[in-house]
Amino acid sequence: MLSVNELALVVGVVMACVALGICRATWYRRQRPERARPPRKPPTRALSVAERQGVLDTLNSERFMDQPPAEVYARLLDEDETYLCSARTMYRILDSAKEVRERRNQLRHPNYTAPQLLATAPNQVWSWDITKLLGPAKWTYYYLYVLLDLYSRYVVGWMLAHRESGALASRLIGESCQHQGIESSRLSLHSDRGPSMTSQSVTMLSARLGIQLSHNRPHVSNDNPFSEAQFKTLKYRPEFPDRFGSYEHALSVCRELFHWYNHEHHHGSIGLMTPAIVHYGHAPRLLGHRREVLTEAFRRHPERFVHGTPEPPSIPEAVWINPPAEKRTRQDALGATISTPDDLQHPPAFSSYELSAGLAVPAGSEVRQ
Repeated sequence: MLSVNELALVVGVVMACVALGICRATWYRRQRPERARPPRKPPTRALSVAERQGVLDTLNSERFMDQPPAEVYARLLDEDETYLCSARTMYRILDSAKEVRERRNQLRHPNYTAPQLLATAPNQVWSWDITKLLGPAKWTYYYLYVLLDLYSRYVVGWMLAHRESGALASRLIGESCQHQGIESSRLSLHSDRGPSMTSQSVTMLSARLGIQLSHNRPHVSNDNPFSEAQFKTLKYRPEFPDRFGSYEHALSVCRELFHWYNHEHHHGSIGLMTPAIVHYGHAPRLLGHRREVLTEAFRRHPERFVHGTPEPPSIPEAVWINPPAEKRTRQDALGATISTPDDLQHPPAFSSYELSAGLAVPAGSEVRQ
């Protein structure tokens, strides 16, 4: 509205509203000062102050102090032949006196601070989760652990196991950090509050490597959207079966799916590039190549591009988990919560990504402690 006021002095109100997309009726209405509304008169049939106090005194009397308004209303009619007001009015009077509440001492969850994580380059923030894969028979599952880089959407490590364990998760995290060759003190690891995520083994590993742990808020299911979206992408693939016939079958399918996801899947949130290209720094070169192709297409048929030379989709400069309403520093955004420690156990054989080459370790191989 201030811009319309300034521009109207030069081009007039009509042209100023058209240029800024403002409705003229709205602008004219805003120019009129607001009229003070007269105070609302109490309804003629409303109870007086003395009558309301009498109803409240009756409800708080020793006879009715433990009775609901409906019971008080009925007893006054039957036993005392008295009508004070309706049961609904009794509730309104009690509510105005702040005497209507749940009598049981129920748990009320406080408002927890939302985790805020920022990634401006690969290997700054990893998101991880565990999902169940249906086995050959009822009540049989395989557990798929996946570590996902927040910025590039690259699966930096994965593992298929017969059970969910914090010790297995800590092995996967430690190996993935080693394969990526990153400074673990600069890494933030985000997850939900599952038993493996909050286990002692994962916390001890993070304390030893200097990894910052971050978890979802209690009773909040949407603080880890990147891992959930990645699981949905895999499970909606045509080659993903309803059930897996064996552990080896699940392992072979996961190998193919993760290779497709990292090296062939053009992700919509990273400029339609594959996660591997973004993760290993080849995105600028590919972006320049795409720009050359589009420029040549524009040169050959400029009439087909009404908005000028087309630009390829760009890669976001920053990726957030729960972006703040106001701009904050990266140190504030990467605040983490630390869990409590657990005993380390020797895990069974499992499969994980050989990160430098993008190959999976064969099933049956055991990772040494």
